[in-house]
Amino acid sequence: MAKILVIDDDKAIRDSIRDTLQYEGYDVDVAEDGVAGMVKIKTSAFDLVLSDIRMPKMDGKQFLEQALKLKPELPIIILSAFADNEEAVEIVKKGAFDFISKPFKDRNRLLITVRNALDKSNLVGQTIALKRKVFRVQEIVGKSAAIQDINDLIDRVAETESSVLITGENGTGKELVARWIHEKSRRCNGPFVAVNCAAISPELIESELFGHEKGAFTNAIRQHLGKFEQANGGTLFLDEIGDMSPSAQTKVLRALQDRAITRVGGSKDIEVNVRFLAATNQNLQDAVAGNLFRLDLYHRLNTINIHVPALRERREDIPILAEYFITEICNDQNLPPKSFEPEAITALQNHNWTGNVRELRNMVERLIILSANKVITLADFEKYVSRPSLSNNIAQFSEELFEQFATLSDFRDHAEKLFIAHKLKKNNGNISKTAEELDIQRSHLYNKMDKYNLK
Repeated sequence: MAKILVIDDDKAIRDSIRDTLQYEGYDVDVAEDGVAGMVKIKTSAFDLVLSDIRMPKMDGKQFLEQALKLKPELPIIILSAFADNEEAVEIVKKGAFDFISKPFKDRNRLLITVRNALDKSNLVGQTIALKRKVFRVQEIVGKSAAIQDINDLIDRVAETESSVLITGENGTGKELVARWIHEKSRRCNGPFVAVNCAAISPELIESELFGHEKGAFTNAIRQHLGKFEQANGGTLFLDEIGDMSPSAQTKVLRALQDRAITRVGGSKDIEVNVRFLAATNQNLQDAVAGNLFRLDLYHRLNTINIHVPALRERREDIPILAEYFITEICNDQNLPPKSFEPEAITALQNHNWTGNVRELRNMVERLIILSANKVITLADFEKYVSRPSLSNNIAQFSEELFEQFATLSDFRDHAEKLFIAHKLKKNNGNISKTAEELDIQRSHLYNKMDKYNLK
């Protein structure tokens, strides 16, 4: 049953509309002015609001503006005994679903408008639900204090237009935090555009972000809209922003300040209406100190900071995450349901998850596929997940090997070169597969190969 709120300072009209709608089977609540109406929609869920335009304390126009800021998807029908056609057009332009003159000469006109508004409300709700299903916005799973704090911060910042900088190690779920900020914001019906700054070469990053005009450079055979324009009316998420080139940083700062961009090869300013979210696994303050990141851009982005802790810092969430992933993966892949024995859960909690939540999910998927029984055991974990620790194998390294290197940095570079070379050989030089196994971006792998002169 649809729930409708009727706001009118005239009790007789208010009661008349309520009785008419209740007779048609609707659940109806009433308020005597815009202020009381705002209290109602803040504390209860309504499918439709009918509001008079001339009321004390807060008139219908003010109510319309504030209500749509709070709930952009809520259809509102404005009622008036005084407004002319020009005012009706203005009200609809401000976001009202429709405008009806009082007194109601045709009762059916009111009921048809109400049904049409409710149909739109249902369609919007179905569209949002379908979009979330298609794009699979996962839940932020956990009961730890850190996760509770993150969810609280998301709720508090989502309704604002402030920039948010999300920090944390790779695999902790920074993009998931950004997606939920978007989903809970007034821009949720707009696009969410994510850009991995580390995955785009410095030569192409500006074209990807700001677009380019035809003929701006070789192979620019047509005009290209950049991510800023694609995100217009929605949210732009700049992931791994610490890897952005200095030139692109300057243009991003200008876009933040002026809400305008210029395509590569163009001269025209293009206004953009986007919410900016950014993420990094780097310490941007260190990058600023090393002249690798602009201080003014850092302050612009860091209006609100949300830090996503490493999985090892919230081990109490691992059992909940493991059960969540096992259910999700079994459902997605149409596999028989499985579960963990308590000893296996304890082993998961004690494991050093260097890849954080991303690694945990991959390991759960591996255990589901490779374990023979419905219950995943400690033996399964030890066979398919656990690795010997470095402390148990340190004796395998000879003293002569260590003495070849003067510093920790030299030894680390040598070990990294050998490891990357081994993975490249194993994958027959497949860059994408090697980068995936190493859990780094392809651009990072190319940089490492150049550094170590690897073919």
